[in-house]
Amino acid sequence: MAQAGLTYTKDPFDKERFTRLRAMASELLQLSNGKFSDFEWPQEVGYFTPKVDVRGVIFRDEEVLLVKERSSQKWTLPGGWADVNKTLRENSEKECLEETGYHVQARSIVSVVDMERSGYPQQLHSIYKIFLLCDLIGGKPKVNIEVSEIAFHSIHDLPELDPNRASKEDILRAYEHFLNPQLPTYFN
Repeated sequence: MAQAGLTYTKDPFDKERFTRLRAMASELLQLSNGKFSDFEWPQEVGYFTPKVDVRGVIFRDEEVLLVKERSSQKWTLPGGWADVNKTLRENSEKECLEETGYHVQARSIVSVVDMERSGYPQQLHSIYKIFLLCDLIGGKPKVNIEVSEIAFHSIHDLPELDPNRASKEDILRAYEHFLNPQLPTYFN
């Protein structure tokens, strides 16, 4: 509310009120549970909207391609924040190439989920996760600054997943779409 108000108000008194509202929201976050103890809102303008996280899901029979994040030392689907001026397909294919070394082609949207309503840990921002079924078309695995390992894992024996990036439910839902491409896109 404060961000939208600061963007659109022309009244200097309202600008002062929205600035204070933004500061109060930061103070409340800092008091909440210590998770955001040094938090300050990013300097964004405009209407506050959800962030978009794209994840590529690549299967090889009953195996799924996962990457081990250096930051958490846990496994996840390749992906990350969607970049502006790129299509959903371009974002997914770019993230997969950057994080795995594999060239993929995004085939379909499996699901669009709101993280907060899908059992993921609470985040500061509202985040939509978009899972895209992708076909492997070439390349070879290549570790990088973001990931320390790249491997196919059995969907029946998944390693410990990074709880902030992908869930077992999301992977299994994508596998259902892999087996039955006629299924509609899931969203909550």
